Amino acid sequence: MASGDTLITITPLSNEPPSSNYATLDTRNQHPCLDFALNEIGVVSGIMPRHYGGNGITIYLHFAMSSAEINDIKLETYLERIGDQQLDIDTDSFAAAQNTGDITVPGTSGLVDIIVTTHANGAEMDSIAVGEGFRLKTKRIVVVGTDATGDLELFFIEVKET
Repeated sequence: MASGDTLITITPLSNEPPSSNYATLDTRNQHPCLDFALNEIGVVSGIMPRHYGGNGITIYLHFAMSSAEINDIKLETYLERIGDQQLDIDTDSFAAAQNTGDITVPGTSGLVDIIVTTHANGAEMDSIAVGEGFRLKTKRIVVVGTDATGDLELFFIEVKET
């Protein structure tokens, strides 16, 4: 597998909401999306493809805003290795968050933008190896002083090899 090749694509219908502070499933013009208010979380599970080459991953988050046309948003992504006898799934064990930085929302509500986070191979990815199960958590966090109003609507996630 080469750098930049797509490993996984994810839609909102794959969400496995946590017990609290979860993003809610919604639609916009019949497009499924996850609505994220501040500090809300979405979680999906997957298996690291066998063709992953070990170069780290870049996560592309396709989003729009329900109403905001000004100010900023910020998302964090976390990875959790489930693997082969690596994790007792009775307890969460996500690696440290990687964030998008402050991103100015599109100037039109409903206009889709794409932002990224990167996770270096190793600790930032919770050392996920090829063929192992994992979870990806996405969280909307506060941008102090310039946080955009309204829900962030997440439409797609693409995971590429870095």
